[in-house]
Amino acid sequence: MSEAIYKIMDRAAWEQFQAAGTFAGAPVDIADGFIHFSAAHQVQGTLDKHFAGRGDLVLVAVDPAALGGALRWEVSRGGELFPHLYTALALQAVRSCAALSLDAGGRHSAAEALAIASGSGG
Repeated sequence: MSEAIYKIMDRAAWEQFQAAGTFAGAPVDIADGFIHFSAAHQVQGTLDKHFAGRGDLVLVAVDPAALGGALRWEVSRGGELFPHLYTALALQAVRSCAALSLDAGGRHSAAEALAIASGSGG
């Protein structure tokens, strides 16, 4: 099994995704023409840069093998390769989902959610 990739989304978007069975992306994804994902080691940086202080978020673990050729690893923040999906995300590709919590300082800690979403914790 390949290592999961991760999508951060608010709970309302997650619930709509579950009901619809597909996710076309958040407004930023639609504007950019692809759905932004992060590898496990990139999740914390993505949270800090794009989701700082936002509550009610979930971390969705996705099976990259289920995405086929529409998934591309492209240079992005800091010259790193990030996974970008050039089609809607099907619910069948989702492995799991975990809530993201804020610490007392208002910062997300991805470690617990990653452990839960990857099936190795809590």
